Amino acid sequence: MADDDTPEEEPKKKSKLPLIIGLVLALVGGGGGFFAVYSGMLFGAESHEKEVEIEHPEKLPDIAFVEVDPLTVSLLDDGRDRFLRFRAQLETPGRYEADVEKLLPRITDVLNSNLRAVELDDLKNASALVRLRGQMLRRVQLVVGEGRVNDLLIMEFVLN
Repeated sequence: MADDDTPEEEPKKKSKLPLIIGLVLALVGGGGGFFAVYSGMLFGAESHEKEVEIEHPEKLPDIAFVEVDPLTVSLLDDGRDRFLRFRAQLETPGRYEADVEKLLPRITDVLNSNLRAVELDDLKNASALVRLRGQMLRRVQLVVGEGRVNDLLIMEFVLN
């Protein structure tokens, strides 16, 4: 009966430490081997090509940006006034910058008239800004003359 009271001896568990160390070493060795082959330190063909000298990038074209005075236009929305705040810059070849600045009052008038004609429902469309920008650019090009304005950059377009 005394034998029944003594607990049975459990077999000793083997330590998992050598397995974990082996796994870590295998991963580090595999990663190091991959890096050595990938970077060309091992099995890399010797390159006899001359290294290409980095050339300076092309010079930027001679352009200037002319700021158009900010515009605030009132739009009617179901009987209540809403306001559109618009600010833009005109990209122009550098040699025409003075010509474009000279015509800024006329450009402002054309943009103001164009924005006043916009209906609020038209602005809710996702492509409205792209379409509106194209229309305004074309009108500005008509005012200043062909080739004097390359692009109209919308800096602020906020509807309150």
